[in-house]
This record gives sequence, structure tokens and C-alpha cells, in this order.
Amino acid sequence: MFKRILVAYDGSNGAWEAIGKAAELAKITGAEILVLTVYRHHSMLEASLSMVRGSDREGGSLDDTMRAVAREAAEEAKSQARELGADKVQAFIKGGNYARTIVSFAREKGCDLIVVGSRGLGSSEGYMLGSVSHKVTSLTDTPVLVI
Repeated sequence: MFKRILVAYDGSNGAWEAIGKAAELAKITGAEILVLTVYRHHSMLEASLSMVRGSDREGGSLDDTMRAVAREAAEEAKSQARELGADKVQAFIKGGNYARTIVSFAREKGCDLIVVGSRGLGSSEGYMLGSVSHKVTSLTDTPVLVI
């Protein structure tokens, strides 16, 4: 049924539940799970501050810090999927617009299902422009399971 399942993971409760559902489906179908954590600056202020000061993590930029946090989250989700019985799990991080990055990554990797939480850790932008899960469903032809 499914060969490659993409799970968008941001550390939220919804994303945690999405990992669980993807692991269930992977056990049933033998599918591979690809965990993707997307990061980006949340405001122009944060972006400008990253140019003038280092982060709290070993003097790197804010981008470096966000990348490191995203890597930790993706690896945590990968471990959880394995603990829940999924055999084939890979973790990835990408910078960019959340919904567009999820959709393009799914297309690039040939995923035949995208699993997302209904509510993530998104910014107030999500309330004005629509949630990431809603945007993902409107931008792709790939089936999307919203948890």
C-alpha cells in the first residue's frame, strides 16, 4: 500500500502523534519512514539579530542554532518511530517555508503518503494564513493524513 511515508515533525504533540501513526502504518505495510523537520527564521527581527550576535550554542549564528535544534528534534522522532516498531527510518532537516518544503521534499523523495499533525508549534502567522497541515493538503497531490 505505502512504500515511503513522510512525517513532518516539529516537536509538537500533534507531530508526536503523527510519528506514532506513521510507525503503525509502516509496520503494516513495510514502508520506509522519512522524518522531516523544517526550520526557518520566524521574524525579520530574529533574522537581523542573527547578523549582529551569536547564538547560545558555541558562538554560532541563529541559523546554526535553529539547524541544531531541528536536527535534535528529527533524531528524537526517528528514535521514537524505531521504538514503536518501524524498521526503516531516516531523519532529515531542511530550511525554508514549512508547507512548501514538506511538499517539495515529498515529491523529491517519491513519498506516497505525508503524515502531519493538525496543530504544530507554528507562529501566529499560522492563525492568519492557515495552518501548515491545511497548506500541505492544498499544495500536493500526494495523499495527506492529518492527525
